[in-house]
Order: sequence, then C-alpha cells, then structure tokens
Amino acid sequence: MAGNGKILKAILNAAIFIALEIAALSMLQSNGTLQSTWVLKGIHAFHAAVWGKTEEVKYYFSLKKENDRLAAENFALSQKLRHYLVSEAEKTDSSWTGEGGPVASGDSVYTGRYSYRQATISKISNNRQRNFIIIDKGSEDGVLPQSGLITGQGVIGIVDAVSRHYSYAISFKNAGMTVSARVGRTGPVGSLIWDGTSSNGAVLNEIPHHIAIERGDTVYTSGFSSIFPPDIPLGKVGDSRIVDGATYEIDVELFEDFRALRYVTIVRNTGREEIDSLVSQQEP
Repeated sequence: MAGNGKILKAILNAAIFIALEIAALSMLQSNGTLQSTWVLKGIHAFHAAVWGKTEEVKYYFSLKKENDRLAAENFALSQKLRHYLVSEAEKTDSSWTGEGGPVASGDSVYTGRYSYRQATISKISNNRQRNFIIIDKGSEDGVLPQSGLITGQGVIGIVDAVSRHYSYAISFKNAGMTVSARVGRTGPVGSLIWDGTSSNGAVLNEIPHHIAIERGDTVYTSGFSSIFPPDIPLGKVGDSRIVDGATYEIDVELFEDFRALRYVTIVRNTGREEIDSLVSQQEP
C-alpha cells in the first residue's frame, strides 16, 4: 500500500507540474508580442523535429519498398537480356524452353538450360579468408545445393547447404573457390580466384603467355562450368606477369562490390545432374 501511495503521489506531482507549465506558457504568450513569437517558434521547432523524424521513418520504409521493386524489375530485365544472348545452337537444343522469351514457372524464370530465381542476402561475411553468404530462400523455394549465386556484374558464390527457408553459400571471396573465366567473349580460358586480400580483386591463372592480353579487357564466365552460364561479366584486366615462363597470371578488378550486395540471383543448370552422371561414369 505504501508503494501505491508513492506512485500516486509521483503522478499527482507530475500532473501539477505539467499544468503549471501550460499555465506559464499561456501567460507568457498572452503577455506580449515578443513572448508570443518566442513561444510559437518553440512550438513550431518541436513540430518540425517530430515531423522530420516521422518523415525519416516513412522514407526508410518507402525506400526499402522502392529498392525491392527496382530489384524485381532489374531481375526481369536481366532474364530478357540473357534470352537474347543465348546462342543459336542453344536455341535449337531440345532443352530450349521457347523462342518467345524467358519462361516463368512459379518464382523461377527459365532461359535456355538455366533457371533463375531472385533472392535477398540475409547475412554476409567479407573480412575472412573463407567468407560465406546466407540467402532467404531454401528447400521450400526449390533451391538445391550446387546452385550458383550471381548478379548482373559477377559471380557471387555457390550454394553449399540448404534448410527449409534459408541457404548457406560459399562466397567467391573464399580461398577455396575458383571460377572458369574467359578473357573477352572468345579469348583464352583460365581459372579465376579471389586474391585473398582486397574487396574487389581477383587473379586469373593458366592463360597462355603467347596470347596478347590488353589491359582493360573484360573477363567473362566461360560457360565450361556446370554451375554458371557463360558470358557473365566479372571484371576487367589489370596488370599481368608470366609465371614459370609458360602462362600469364593476370590481376582482375571485379565489377561487383561485395560490400554493397543485397540482392542476388540463384541460377541452376537444369542439366547438371545428367552432366555429373556422365562424368562419374567415365572416372576410374
């Protein structure tokens, strides 16, 4: 009971204080033009501050909604672009899904031998030697291990494990991951690997030294992988050096900024299982 009395007394004191403050402000405002102007300025400043914070919150949520809309639009446009870049030979293949453009099925879009699905990054590491990515799509969304993660500006990673609603991927910024890459669309093919230190640096190995390589040339995925489709731009050629007198080791500046990643595309080669089965039959 004593505690309740203290609480009631505190509430009463607060109410009296607020009433006195309101009375004082009323008297001050009615006491003259100068005081009235001062009070109104204070009230307006308070309203402006509250309105500003409210608008900041509204802007934050509207900006996220706009970003999501733009990401979805970009995804749709990228699938149309991939359709136009598919080779004529692939279009005549029995696995081609239609001449009229990308074919949608559920949340996936099929172009040629590949299916594409948009995803959002839930967690990403960038400051380790073996970095990872977690995306917000899992087995219930049809995601399978060994699917690729890409954007319009690069290879991001490979899905390694899948739960019901999330997938864990090995980031390209991982000392154990390599990507089959080509200099130009018709140039030599080598292995692209993260340089292990910079946020946007990689090294392209196994390029024959007798082939002319120009600084600034674009590096693309080769298409020789059973995971990633061909002709995804990865970066541009920088410095190069000859290793063991036989091949070039080429520095590549990646186009994608891993520190700013939020949206990715899950890509799946629909013929991967058949390819893997064929390879395994030939292995001793």
